[in-house]
Amino acid sequence: MPEHVPVTTGQQLGRRSWAEPWKIKMVEPLWMSTREERERALAEAGYNTFLLRSEEVYIDLLTDSGTNAMSDRQWAGMILGDEAYAGSRNFYRLEAAVQRYYGYAHVVPTHQGRGAEHLISQLAIKPGQFVPGNMYFTTTRLHQERAGGVFVDVIRDEAHDPESLYPFKGDVDLGKLEALVAEHGAEQIAYVSLAGTVNMAGGQPVSMANVKALRSFCDEHAIRLFLDATRMVENAWFIQEREDGYAGRSIAEILLEFCSYTDGAWMSAKKDSLVNIGGWLALNDSDLFEEARNLVVVFEGLHTYGGLAGRDMEAIAIGIEESVQDAHVRSRIGQVYYLGELLEAADVPFVRPVGGHAIFLDARRFYPHLSQDAFPAQTLAAELYLDSGIRSMERGIVSAGRDPKTGDHRYPKLELTRLTIPRRVYTQAHMDVVAEAVQAVYAARENARGLKLTYEPRLLRFFQARFEPL
Repeated sequence: MPEHVPVTTGQQLGRRSWAEPWKIKMVEPLWMSTREERERALAEAGYNTFLLRSEEVYIDLLTDSGTNAMSDRQWAGMILGDEAYAGSRNFYRLEAAVQRYYGYAHVVPTHQGRGAEHLISQLAIKPGQFVPGNMYFTTTRLHQERAGGVFVDVIRDEAHDPESLYPFKGDVDLGKLEALVAEHGAEQIAYVSLAGTVNMAGGQPVSMANVKALRSFCDEHAIRLFLDATRMVENAWFIQEREDGYAGRSIAEILLEFCSYTDGAWMSAKKDSLVNIGGWLALNDSDLFEEARNLVVVFEGLHTYGGLAGRDMEAIAIGIEESVQDAHVRSRIGQVYYLGELLEAADVPFVRPVGGHAIFLDARRFYPHLSQDAFPAQTLAAELYLDSGIRSMERGIVSAGRDPKTGDHRYPKLELTRLTIPRRVYTQAHMDVVAEAVQAVYAARENARGLKLTYEPRLLRFFQARFEPL
């Protein structure tokens, strides 16, 4: 190298860059539509991004559920699928992976996470019992309510404040939980429903200290503690980064310890486990497990396949192993952080701290002139698609649904539009495009007029509801 050419290294800059711990070996071409084409597509979809066709989308940030890129090892594993109706070898591979990395004794496969939610709700809830949890999730709460349970939010107050920088906004408020038990009695509590990296709060984590305290409380009152482990790998990363005593521990070690404080878990493997379909229910109680594997035959399939092909169970088993690798998790959450840094530099309002799987834009602060009845988060998702073909999703009043007793809208404090980053799918350049599109929509925010409902399904309306502009 000529002497006059300066050499700049990461060390000289005082930092070292990180890079994705993988290389690309296959690509899927993307297509960018015109504004006119997007206007037509959105109108046909009733201004609901769930009703857009995939080919009408440029960058798809609707969800990280089943949209991840599988590794060469996972694809190779699918060739080894044992499609026996009973006793598939892939089931035993899946069972061993869950036992090793999550620590539970018994495993029941399901077609996806909500299949496991259904099983545990039917098994563990008696009509009229309360189910306290750290903020609701849409399908989880619906299964709990359909089993006769009454969901009660016991998350700490900071979770409802998008500007709070509290590091573990997913923590359960033990004072709220204790008050609920004191009012109704421990026998009226079906179980505590704990979720890692709380989705509806902006992907906010639960601390190890909190789950330890919960374990002690539940032991004292003979209450079971079940975990939504869907994004617990990412939750483990936050513990490693933020909680005293865990900086030197691996993601795998932290995950195993966290799960050890719970009695069982349900899992949508379509997230952390890097697959396109699948889930499981894991339990430590042998009697409850016997009931679960009896019930799974009714709703899913035999207890050794649970609605999954053998090849899918193999992909999950391999994905579990890959998901706990520190380099993978650092890269995965690093990309979410990168997008957050771009938006923060542009003063775009979103939930802070940055969550594990998505950036949650604060639609209330985008559109302070719109009431919740004008569906500001749904409006923001529509405007972002119109601007750039980027698909996001609403997490506000539409997702909250209606009170089953009164029929009135539920009005959540958070009115959010979620930019969900699939794992191992997009590059940093895609994140640059997303950030610029969000900034453009924010700059034009005063022009937004909101939406009105024209069609509303009875259950989980955000999937199929239709709107039109006000």
